[in-house]
Amino acid sequence: MGPQELIWAADLVLLAAMTAVGFLVMGLDKGIARKNGARSAQGKATRRRVPERTLFLIAALGGSLAVLLGMYTFRHKTKHWYFVVGVPAILAAQLALGWLVVTRLMG
Repeated sequence: MGPQELIWAADLVLLAAMTAVGFLVMGLDKGIARKNGARSAQGKATRRRVPERTLFLIAALGGSLAVLLGMYTFRHKTKHWYFVVGVPAILAAQLALGWLVVTRLMG
């Protein structure tokens, strides 16, 4: 396997890892949000949530499709315009960049 194939393989591993992380973190944060709602209603201390900037960072690092799927699977962050607009915009930018890289390298 040559150096270019190793780079492609590493990219695919990173993409797969960020996809898994993105989906899992969206589900985890939604679960914490639900539990926090019940806990605060009982007057108990709440657990710390995943910061929104972390969710955007995961999306920007290759997990945008998973974050988008997680948003609608778990119905999480779908009322925040900056997620509804921002995550698809990140995905579109990543797809465009990927298309440019592949067509320029292959052509």
